[in-house]
Amino acid sequence: MTTDDQGAVVDTAKMGAHAIALTRAWLEHVVIGLNLCPFAKAVQVKNQIDYRVSHAHDTDALLTDLLDALQSLQHADPMQTDTILLIHPGVLQDFFDYNDFITLTDIVLARLGLAGIIQIASFHPHYHFADTEESDITNCTNRSPFPMLHLLRESSIESAIAAMPESEKIVERNLASLRAIGLDGWLALQARVQASIATGSD
Repeated sequence: MTTDDQGAVVDTAKMGAHAIALTRAWLEHVVIGLNLCPFAKAVQVKNQIDYRVSHAHDTDALLTDLLDALQSLQHADPMQTDTILLIHPGVLQDFFDYNDFITLTDIVLARLGLAGIIQIASFHPHYHFADTEESDITNCTNRSPFPMLHLLRESSIESAIAAMPESEKIVERNLASLRAIGLDGWLALQARVQASIATGSD
């Protein structure tokens, strides 16, 4: 248990479990369901994703959790943990603050000697590509239930790309998929994600 900024008691274990369940459902129904990332299904099926929840409420605490996650991934057996999703519901809810933090993570990787070994992909509930309107449906390719940092091994990405024909067209296909389902389809998909949590199944 802990308290939030208003002094209310928060059950961190329950909150963390909910964040992981919702993120897992989002991965199943959105990322894998729409084939936004053709590499995601294999690591999900093999249980090689480490879902972690940071209970940080400021960027210093989040940075500490990120450093711990990076070191864990660096030393983990890839067959056991190939990638980490660091979910942080309590900090960086504003996308532009989050985007500034992402810039900082490049410096962190370089200082740890992990540049070119691990990369960090960005997902946020209000993700907004620089060349789009905020309401553009294509922003949803990177919109997740909570702010999160996706830690990936560069070697795994390279192997997956090498094994996949026309991998250079992934982004183009993703944008086309989102445009095809439109706003109504996206809202229906979000409702399906929420329903899977309510029923206890992905």
